[in-house]
Amino acid sequence: MPSAHIRIALVLLAGVVAISFGSILARLAATAAGEQGVGFSLVISALRMTFASLLLLPAWWAYPQLRLQPGAWAYAALAGLFLALHFATWITSIGLTSIAASTVLVTSTPIWTALLAWWWLKQTPSRLTLLGIGVALGGAAFIGLGGENGQAVNPTLGNFLALCGAVAGALYFMLGREAQRRGFAIGVYAAVAYSVAALALLPLPGLFGGSYGDHPPLAYLWIGLMALLPQLVGHTSFNWAMRQIPPVLVSLVMLLEPVGASLLGYFLLGEVPALAVFVGGAILLVGVGLAVWGSR
Repeated sequence: MPSAHIRIALVLLAGVVAISFGSILARLAATAAGEQGVGFSLVISALRMTFASLLLLPAWWAYPQLRLQPGAWAYAALAGLFLALHFATWITSIGLTSIAASTVLVTSTPIWTALLAWWWLKQTPSRLTLLGIGVALGGAAFIGLGGENGQAVNPTLGNFLALCGAVAGALYFMLGREAQRRGFAIGVYAAVAYSVAALALLPLPGLFGGSYGDHPPLAYLWIGLMALLPQLVGHTSFNWAMRQIPPVLVSLVMLLEPVGASLLGYFLLGEVPALAVFVGGAILLVGVGLAVWGSR
C-alpha cells in the first residue's frame, strides 16, 4: 500500500477512535452536572465548539500566508453554520422522538453525501458503493432499532429534525471540502468553521432553560475533553480526509462510530452492548468494506 494511503488510513482511524469518545464524554458531563434534557445538551454542544475554537487560536498565525481564492471565506463560514445546525437539530430531536429513530435518521448522512457528491462533484457512485451504503445503513439501523425506545413527545417533528441534522452534516463536510480546495489550510479552516458554529450555538441553550454556570468543574473538564478529542481530532481528521478521498467514503467510515462508542462504553462504563449492537456492527463493517472496495 502506498505511503499516502497508509497516512489517510491512519488519520481516519484516529478520527474514528476520537469521535467514538463523544457519547462517552457527554454521558460523563451530564452525570457530573446532574442534568438532562435539551437545554444542557445544547450547553454541551455550544461549549464544545467554543473550547475547540479557543484551542485553535494558534492556527490563525498561518492565515497571512494563505492565498485564498474567491469564495473561500463564504464556504468556510457556511460550513460552520451547517455544523451548528447539525448539532442543534440532532440534539433537539432526541428530546422529541425516540433515541433509536433519531440515531437511525441522523446516520443517513452518507446518502446525502453521495447525492451531493453526485450532483456537485459529478462523482457517480458505483453499484458496489451504493450496495455498501445500503448495507452499512442497514447495520446502523439494526443497532439503533435494537435498543430501547425513549418516550416520543412529538415524533413527526423529532424525526424531521434528525433528518435535517443528517443533511446539515453532509453539507458541512462538503462545504468544508470546497473551502480547503479554495486555499484554506486545515487548521485555519477548522478555526473559522468551529468559531462560526460556536457563535451560532451560544445563544440557543437559554431558549431551552439551559445555563452555562453553576455546574461542577468536572462537568466542564469532560466538555473540554470533548472539544479536544471528538471535535479537534475527530472532526478535523474527517475534514482533512474529505480533500484526499471521495467524500462518500469518509462519511461511511464515520458510521463506525456506533461500534467504537459501544466498545468504549463496555470498557470504560461497564455497559454491555445488546446483541443487536454486535450483529448490527458486523453488518455495518461489511457495508463499509463493500463501499471502500467499490470506490477504490
